[in-house]
Amino acid sequence: MDEMLIGEGFVGDGADAAHVNTVLGPREGPVATAWATALATPRAGHVPFVVVVRPGLAVKPLTLFVNKATIGSTRHGELTWGAAQAGVAGGVADAVAEGAIARTAADELLLIAAVWVDPAAADEEAVYGNNRTATLAALRAASAGLPALADILAARATPVNPFFRRR
Repeated sequence: MDEMLIGEGFVGDGADAAHVNTVLGPREGPVATAWATALATPRAGHVPFVVVVRPGLAVKPLTLFVNKATIGSTRHGELTWGAAQAGVAGGVADAVAEGAIARTAADELLLIAAVWVDPAAADEEAVYGNNRTATLAALRAASAGLPALADILAARATPVNPFFRRR
C-alpha cells in the first residue's frame, strides 16, 4: 500500500463510548514521521505507546496508541492503558483477519490510533468492546474510502455528535 488511509469509528453511548481515529500508511513517509515523532515526544497526561495483544506481542501493523483525553485519575489510566488498549489491539487484529488490512502488508505499515476514553468511563468490558468495534469500524471505513462524499453533503444541514444536535 502506497497511500495513507484515514478512518473514524464511534461506538457506544455515554461515558463508556469509544471514539477512534486511525491513520494507516507505509513505514516510509508522513505516517512514519508522525508515528516516530509522537512516540518520541510524550507530554504530561499524553504518553503514546505501542499497542500490544499482551506484553511482548505487539499487534501488527505496529500501532501507536495516542490518548485524546488527558489521564486524570488512576482508574482513567487503567481503562485507557488496559481495556481501551486491548480493544484497539483486538480491532486491529480483526481488521487483518478479515482483510480490511491485507495480511501481506501488515509488516510494512504503521498505524496511529487516536483514542478517546472519557474520564468518567467506568465499565471496563464496555470500554474494551466499544474500542475494539470502533477500531475495526475506522479501519474498514478507511479501507473502503468512506465516508462517501454524497453522504457528507446530504447530512451537512443537520450535524449531530454526542455534544450537539442541530434541530
